[in-house]
Amino acid sequence: MPKVKAKSLKKDAQDTTFLDLVIDSIQDIKGKNIVHLDLSKLEDAPAKHFIICEGESNTQIKAIAGNLVKRAKAEAQVQYAHTEGQLAAKWVLVDFFDVVVHVFDREARYFYDLEELWADAHRIEYQNI
Repeated sequence: MPKVKAKSLKKDAQDTTFLDLVIDSIQDIKGKNIVHLDLSKLEDAPAKHFIICEGESNTQIKAIAGNLVKRAKAEAQVQYAHTEGQLAAKWVLVDFFDVVVHVFDREARYFYDLEELWADAHRIEYQNI
């Protein structure tokens, strides 16, 4: 799939263009193995969307999360509600309420296996660029 370019953005983090911005922000910093899990049709899901990706180092993981926060605020006027994991940067979570972004190192992603945990969700995979 080609690199996604965000178009005109709304303040609603549920909007498809915000999801496009999230994917583009990850791709900007060369995040790998990007997966979008649409949880909106699942009961008791903690969010409507999970975006999961990998970085190859702690520095890259922090950079992906930082770019995401910066661009969400600047381009979509969307503030994150919560972030976790910045110190160790093995798994950084950025919570935009309905959209939760998980930036993993490869080992942590395999261990926690969110894709299997939420296997009932509609899954969209993005090619590495």
